[in-house]
This record gives sequence, structure tokens and C-alpha cells, in this order.
Amino acid sequence: MTQAHRGTALITGASSGIGAIYAERLARRGYDLILVARNRDRLVTLAQRITNETQRSVEVVGADLNDRTDLAAVEAKLKHDASITLLVNNAGVGAHTPLLETDVDAMTRLIELNVTALTRLTYAAVPGFVARGTGAVINVSSVVAISPETLNGVYGGSKAFVLGFSQSLHHELADKGVQVQAVLPGATATDFWQTAGLPVEHLPKEIVMSAQDLVDAALIGFDRHEVVTIPSLHAGEEWDAYETTRRSMAQHLSSSTLASRYVTAQQDASCGI
Repeated sequence: MTQAHRGTALITGASSGIGAIYAERLARRGYDLILVARNRDRLVTLAQRITNETQRSVEVVGADLNDRTDLAAVEAKLKHDASITLLVNNAGVGAHTPLLETDVDAMTRLIELNVTALTRLTYAAVPGFVARGTGAVINVSSVVAISPETLNGVYGGSKAFVLGFSQSLHHELADKGVQVQAVLPGATATDFWQTAGLPVEHLPKEIVMSAQDLVDAALIGFDRHEVVTIPSLHAGEEWDAYETTRRSMAQHLSSSTLASRYVTAQQDASCGI
């Protein structure tokens, strides 16, 4: 059965791994594709296969999102191509070494890709979605967004930004016809780990999910309009409790009066105790 045309999905980091699986799955759901990655040859091969299998239109854009000229070109496409109905911010890089063993220039490049590029692409796409009253953004974050002690702190911080940014976007855009989802993968069997210097073969098998399962679960969450999807979390009620507590606490985070637990400490300090 032929799927109804659902517009065009622009996917970053689409040449392999999670991004390539998103491309395959979305084409089968009826999306035309714009695939963005540094490795143009891989993109062309993937595009040809997807077109042959699905008859969907697939455009490839060879771009390094750490290069401001390349990034600007992708931003321009998002701003001016009204056929784009879905942005998948998947491109990213990771790190697992401690702060004292990590080059700060490499961490700056990580921030520029994981945070700056994702932010600029989202800013490029969303105004058009709002104007047309429809559109969606999928941001690939990570479980380290809520478990920053697990890997490198800069990487965890970058993914915490993606999660918080996505939640804020949902709050702002839900009534404007724009859907926002943050996907939080755990360890996933992709080239990501090799690039980060920790081959996936060195990880315990019981914590590593296939990229196919990850994306399929994420798309089920997308269909359910989940704001946050954590495919590897079996006890979903734990996330619900976490969110309920966070939202409850948010009402009490700003006050003109000092919290009582600090009043005593302040008095003790003034008495020289």
C-alpha cells in the first residue's frame, strides 16, 4: 500500500547509524528526504537504495555542520523550502574521557555541533512551521542528559541542553501546530562509539541496543506525541515520577524569602558559630 505523501524530512547525520535508519523508516512512512552529512558518497549510496525501494524523492547535501558556511547553506534550505515538514536533528559527536584527559578545543567543536548547529537549524525551521501551522522537530539527545555522571561532562551537558531546549520548545509551540520530541538513546550499536574512541564491542552487550530498535521505538513515541522518549527505560513510570517531581518543584524555585534551612546557617554564621 502506498503511503500518503507527508512532506519532506530533513535529517542531519544521515549517512550511517541512527540517521540512516531514520531515513529508511521515514521514506517508508511517505516522506521525501533531504539527507545531510559530511560523507557525500555514503549519502548518495543510501539515497539511491531508498529511492529504489520506496520511490520517494531523496536529495543529498554534503555538509560539515561544524563549518559555518556549510551550516548556513542548510539553514537557508530549511528557511526557504516550504515542503519541509520534519527536521530530525540527529548529527552529533560524543566523548567519554574525563575533563582532565580531554582537549578543550575538541570539546568546543563538540558544543558547536551538538548545541550550536542544532539550535541554528531549529531556529531556521520553526518559523516556517509556525507560519504554515504544521511541522515537527525530532531532537536526538541522550540518556546522559539526565545522567551526566555516566560519560564526559561536556557531552552530558550538551545533551542536557538538547533535552531542556526541546521541552521549552514544546511548551512554546504545542498550541501552534508544531510537534517537538526529544529522543534519549542509551548505548546504541553505531559508529558513534568508535568515533568517540570507545568501540561498541568494549561495552557490555546487555546495555547496547540496535539502531533499528532505537529508531522504531522513537517513532512509536513520535506517533504518541511523547515529548520525551527513552526507548531503553523499561520502567516508564520512573520517568513519569521524575517529570512530576520536576514540574512540582518548578513552582517553588524562586522566592523572595530565604529557604528556612539556610536561615539557621545564616544566623549561626553571624554569631561566629
